[in-house]
Amino acid sequence: MEERQVLHSLVDELPDDDLVAARRFLEYLRFRSQDPLRVLLDGAPIDDEPTTEEDLAAIREGRADQTQGEVVSHEEVERLLLGSK
Repeated sequence: MEERQVLHSLVDELPDDDLVAARRFLEYLRFRSQDPLRVLLDGAPIDDEPTTEEDLAAIREGRADQTQGEVVSHEEVERLLLGSK
């Protein structure tokens, strides 16, 4: 059976309560395939650059800071970057 026919059959079999979700998902797929940036990003190679010792040290430092409670909230970062609200 052709893929479109299979999809039509599946939609016909869906309970009415699931039709809105199915429609939204299909609209998302349609939009995704028509968005030039999305197409470009989907075709981009995976970042396969190896993790360096410097990267690992920075990760360890960040996790240690988090464990010690030395963190900044999202709201505080926004305030620092955007100025007082």
